Amino acid sequence: MSEKIIPCLWFDGNAEEAANFYASILPNSRVKAVNRTPADTPSGPEGSVLTVEFTVAGQEFVGLNGGPIFKFNEAVLFQI
Repeated sequence: MSEKIIPCLWFDGNAEEAANFYASILPNSRVKAVNRTPADTPSGPEGSVLTVEFTVAGQEFVGLNGGPIFKFNEAVLFQI
């Protein structure tokens, strides 16, 4: 990733689906990487999507499948 600040959006298992949707509706958008868990975790089995790196209209984002603890809302974490 080349951006200095990358917003991280928290999802409950659907980060890849959301990234694909966002990338499909705006120009200069794409899914760059899907990172999967190397082993079973409390949030899912081995191979589950953990993070998704994607670009929307030229802005880089990370989608994190963090689980149901926090609901998706307007809050954003800035990853530096």
